[in-house]
Amino acid sequence: MPMTNRGRRRASTGAWWARRTRGRRAAALATCGVLVASLTTGCWAEPSAMPAVRDFLIAWQVGNYEAAAGRTVGVDKGQVEDALSRVRQQLDAASLRLSLGTQVAGSDVDQIVKKDDEADARFTVKIDLGENGQPWEYPGLMHLRRVGGKWKIIWSPSIIHTKLKPGQRLAVVTEVPERAPITDSQGRPMLREVGAYMAGVFPGQLADPQKTLTVLAKQTKIDGGRRLDAERLLGRVQSAPPQDFLPLLTLQVPTHNKLIQRLKHVPGIEFRAVRAPIAPAYAPELVGSLGPATADRLQQVGAPYQPGDTIGVSGIQLLQQRRLAGTPTIRVVAQDETGRNTEELRSWPGQKPQEVQTTLDPGYQQRADFALRDVPSPASMVMTQPSTGAVLAVSNHGTGGRNLAFEGSYPPGLTFGIVSAEALFSKAGMNQTTETTCPSSVTIGGTTFTNKARKDSNFATHFAASCKTTLAQLSTKLDAQTLLKEAGQFGIGQSWGLTVPAFNGSIPTPANDGEKAAAMIGEGRVRVSPLAMALVAATAQNGSWRPPYVLKDVPKAPGQTPPPQYLQAEPVASLKKVLGHTAKYGNARGARVSSDVVGVAALTTYKDGDRTRTVSWFVGAAGDRAFAIAVEGRAFTPAIAKKFLTGR
Repeated sequence: MPMTNRGRRRASTGAWWARRTRGRRAAALATCGVLVASLTTGCWAEPSAMPAVRDFLIAWQVGNYEAAAGRTVGVDKGQVEDALSRVRQQLDAASLRLSLGTQVAGSDVDQIVKKDDEADARFTVKIDLGENGQPWEYPGLMHLRRVGGKWKIIWSPSIIHTKLKPGQRLAVVTEVPERAPITDSQGRPMLREVGAYMAGVFPGQLADPQKTLTVLAKQTKIDGGRRLDAERLLGRVQSAPPQDFLPLLTLQVPTHNKLIQRLKHVPGIEFRAVRAPIAPAYAPELVGSLGPATADRLQQVGAPYQPGDTIGVSGIQLLQQRRLAGTPTIRVVAQDETGRNTEELRSWPGQKPQEVQTTLDPGYQQRADFALRDVPSPASMVMTQPSTGAVLAVSNHGTGGRNLAFEGSYPPGLTFGIVSAEALFSKAGMNQTTETTCPSSVTIGGTTFTNKARKDSNFATHFAASCKTTLAQLSTKLDAQTLLKEAGQFGIGQSWGLTVPAFNGSIPTPANDGEKAAAMIGEGRVRVSPLAMALVAATAQNGSWRPPYVLKDVPKAPGQTPPPQYLQAEPVASLKKVLGHTAKYGNARGARVSSDVVGVAALTTYKDGDRTRTVSWFVGAAGDRAFAIAVEGRAFTPAIAKKFLTGR
């Protein structure tokens, strides 16, 4: 398990320690004293040692180190001020609270004064280590002597902690476990090793830590201008063991080459070349990437991660950050200047990272990537297993890093006819042989639909020939709520309980007959993602809708996964005959590489603001495989489907 020394956030000081930097927790400043029941005189009256103890602890707590040092003897006051002021810095503490213990040694004040003018005072220290986890609470002890009639604390580093010796300092050491892998359905890692540089510092060698880290933060513009938090970096550096290399950034080559060159000119920044499994081998938009913990990313992942840590910044890497990375083991230590003599004062064990296994099949994934490789326009593809709902392949080509296979939003065009046909078969008494017409133009509810006219025939023939006017006319056989309900049976617009972001589709209630007719042919306001249409194909193939999933063994909240939905057997049988006819004789025939291939191809145009856009679809299935392809532009999608099905 690799070990990385990491510091904590820097706490600002000053009178009453009241000023806090942006993003810091509120520091609790209340001091609670416990009176000594055995004292025979007034609690705070001379000759009691209590006022000296009380004043010292209050001054230390609120950051008035000069006043605290004024209550001590034994060493130079400046040395005391420096030692007390560095406690928060060395621990990067969010707050420090001190309270009197339950006794001052000696049964009463008279005995202390008369016998030897000596006393021991016990107190409690409670330090909020912020992102390091639980507060650290421990007992403290100080020795007092009456000097010139006044009680004084005999200074020793052991006042800060009873195990702290002269020449030692506090430090926070973080042991970061090796990140667990993301694996495919066969348990093989989906990340590949690439060259990278770890940029960091030796805290004790920085001439001006604040200047170095401010320049580092300004130079570090990552992914659209995100920056590191210089203030929190400073706290981390100041609390780290000064003699050890402290990594602050892991930068991939060649992705971050320009940033690497800029940082080489920052005084105090050191580089170490490494090879690390941080790049997705495939499906990068789903798997996600790793990167530095910038300020805004830390707001997403939260404690105990810190500025400069390598964390998940997108996809599964981000969504499963805590599972994949675990949490570090935190140790507070006392060490000398060399760092070789270290004594642990307290530790908090971390959580072990856990592998995240996906359902992606490397063979099908390779085919999907191959099928989209030469498409000149942005294209996405999803393949699912109808019998289980498992996602077997996710491919995005030319999408600028967006997972449009899951999150794209397009009108489905006549591929939505799968839903419309099942609704007509189950609710309007039709089947694939029902006689229909395909005129060149038809007006429904004031909206006109056109296509190439076909001679009168049956529903399967007109569906295969992409007759929009056929479905538009048949919309009168269904009411709007029936159409929406049947769409829900295919999962459109329903909750999927998926553990990654995805668009489940939308089919708003049609306001009139024209909108209902447009919905029947997948136009108007109907929107779907490629994943939604792959599930439509899977439902038609299997006769039941199963919720999709892409991660195995990732816990979900009770009730988060919806139950399967079952279609009526007879309408499904008719629907499969229609889709088989379309693949054999109609618009999907270019993809029919075997007799079990069914599907439908479509091309539709739509308005996106002031622009007119086109999307080309193929939605189909073969055996226990269902898939959807969407291309932003004109494309012969059956040929793409053929490449996927054959792998050549």
